[in-house]
Amino acid sequence: MLPALPDGDERELESSEEGGGAGEERRPERHGCTYHGLYGYRRCPQQGAAGGDGSARSAEAHTPSTEDFSLSLLDTNLPAEAETELRSFIAKRLTKGALFEGMGNVASVGLSIPEGGSEKGLELFRIELDKYIQNLKINLDLEQKNLEACVSPYLRSWFEDAICPIQRVVQLFQDKLASLLHAALSYTPVEVKNADERTEKDISRFLAAASLQGLVQEGTMTSLCIAMTEEQHKSMVVDCSGPQPQLHNAGNNRFCEDWMQAFVNGAEGGNPFLFRQILENFKLKAIQDINNLKRFIRQAEMNHYALFKCYLFLKNCGSGDILLKIVKVEHAEMPEARNVVTVLEEFMRETSVA
Repeated sequence: MLPALPDGDERELESSEEGGGAGEERRPERHGCTYHGLYGYRRCPQQGAAGGDGSARSAEAHTPSTEDFSLSLLDTNLPAEAETELRSFIAKRLTKGALFEGMGNVASVGLSIPEGGSEKGLELFRIELDKYIQNLKINLDLEQKNLEACVSPYLRSWFEDAICPIQRVVQLFQDKLASLLHAALSYTPVEVKNADERTEKDISRFLAAASLQGLVQEGTMTSLCIAMTEEQHKSMVVDCSGPQPQLHNAGNNRFCEDWMQAFVNGAEGGNPFLFRQILENFKLKAIQDINNLKRFIRQAEMNHYALFKCYLFLKNCGSGDILLKIVKVEHAEMPEARNVVTVLEEFMRETSVA
């Protein structure tokens, strides 16, 4: 919000990110490859609006046009020509009514900048960008008289702060990333020690992005968090006092090991969009496995062969330990399904002992 602008509805309008050319590594330290533009939006009073008679002509009078609002540039690091192009693009979107207050928007726009076009992937970071803009609103409310000193540095670091945390965590944990993936998937509490503020926030953001929150029922997630806490009595501890984090009480399985390898293989290119896409694929595969197991369990309620299929699936999927805990919580109020889960738990225990 831009409360300093009177006489109308104010909104912050968008950051534009343009990256280096093809084959060029993207690193969070390279501020020259990221741009931003912050505009103040003010709706102009409509002349004769009260005289509408409900006719089609009156409705046309309320269609937005560039005369209905004004855009004022508050801060940017774009070249002058590119800034003009961005402002024109935003004005056209506003005229069409394509931007709404309180809703984030990701769009592609061609700008005249020296580095050329950027890779398109910001839609993968909608949640992070929404949170970043919410904090920007707070900064604007508090520091509207000191924009250059407080808000401008915040805007200049948007790419590093909102887009790159997953990349930094992958580079920090390397082959230990599997245990972090396991903790996120199993809702295991994680305690970070001896880390600087940015590293602690990065780990927290990675865990949030890697969890199935929003993809499984809220009640299931809450019950699973309680169950995991009661069962383990200990959080996974990440000690960042050395050059590489040391993990204590860490879990792991073959599923997370396989996906860790995908992250490590992608680390050579240093592409934060690739890491986020891998993370989304990781969650998608986990959800598919959960749904397959639930389908097998429904079949196993009436078919012993399907029960054996459940067992084989759990044994071969690589994440049977986590999947079984999730479906156990989901089927807690279903007696027949709960009995199937109990039998599967016994099978898995006997197999692990053997």
